[in-house]
Amino acid sequence: MSFAFEPARAIAHLRAADDRLAAVIDAVGPFRMQLKSSRSLFGALAEAIVYQQLSNKAAATIYGRLEALYPRAKPAFTPLHILRTADERLRGVGLSRAKVLALQDLARRVQAKELPTLDEVHAIEDAALIERLIVVRGIGRWSAEMFLMFRLGRPDVLPVDDYSLRKAYAKALNKRKLPTPEALTKAGEKWRPFRTVASWYLWQTLNGPSPAPLE
Repeated sequence: MSFAFEPARAIAHLRAADDRLAAVIDAVGPFRMQLKSSRSLFGALAEAIVYQQLSNKAAATIYGRLEALYPRAKPAFTPLHILRTADERLRGVGLSRAKVLALQDLARRVQAKELPTLDEVHAIEDAALIERLIVVRGIGRWSAEMFLMFRLGRPDVLPVDDYSLRKAYAKALNKRKLPTPEALTKAGEKWRPFRTVASWYLWQTLNGPSPAPLE
């Protein structure tokens, strides 16, 4: 899986468009965002559901237990596997009732061909794809945006409801208050069409010192 844009071109655009973001880019360094491979839309969204509101370690343990329910599934479990498994067995791997219901809804929709395949999503624009994905129980706008950014490598996604991104923006600009989603949307207009890259750079500021303030 590769990005649907040229990172060097994106960074050059962001530098020219926003002096403050240019300072963030200088402070963070090279663009090192990594995409996560996906075997299918079902697999990617199933993993997203399991990982919600859990640490990576805890989620990985539960997901591993879920995979272990289907030792003969090659390369991985399918919607039919989920639909044919009793609720109690799914709960037994550590899934909450809400996540069991979400996985079952996802499986039903994929099995009924209500969702696009991983090959088909590449022909669907961001806004339309997000609307297609959020019909699934347990997949909200944030989860859909993360799928577009970190699975598909889409260039222009700005997850304005993400608390960490709002916190990072406030830190980078030395603001005491977090921006509202509306304010972050407005600020991000100058970053188009590479708001994914801008978001990634802002997130990195949470792992280190703030960029030097502009004079």
